[in-house]
Amino acid sequence: MNILIVSVGKLKEKYLKQGIEEYIKRLSSYAKVEIIEVPDEKAPENLSDADMVIVKEKEGERILGKISDDTYVIALAIDGKMHSSESLAKRMDQLATYGNSKVAFVIGGSLGLSDSVMKRADETLSFSKMTFPHQLMRLILVEQIYRAFRINRNEPYHK
Repeated sequence: MNILIVSVGKLKEKYLKQGIEEYIKRLSSYAKVEIIEVPDEKAPENLSDADMVIVKEKEGERILGKISDDTYVIALAIDGKMHSSESLAKRMDQLATYGNSKVAFVIGGSLGLSDSVMKRADETLSFSKMTFPHQLMRLILVEQIYRAFRINRNEPYHK
């Protein structure tokens, strides 16, 4: 399976980079994982609703430019479908079994994802009703992808 994680913004925190690198190394025996960062759109703190849409659309164009037409897209969104680790593992296994060997997970910036990205998504995924920094979401996501592969292969993993 080829897994692409497209995320808005540059990851600066060393501890997050180290955690992500560790899980990608562990995942290398199960799948090819690539993380692509697209630049976030610079914007002032107090944006109008119209300006927020413009910022998200610009980021969305950058995201969509990194995803090929034959890729199955899962957008991370607060109102997406929630899974247990076991049901996410089952979903990943279903995707691989039914010919979706290219899967992209998309993490938006601080304002979320544009309508165009949400329309392109084949499904949405939520990790919680809580809001997490998008940088931290990368680490959580790669850990859960790793956990999914371990579950699917009946290999031991911390519960």
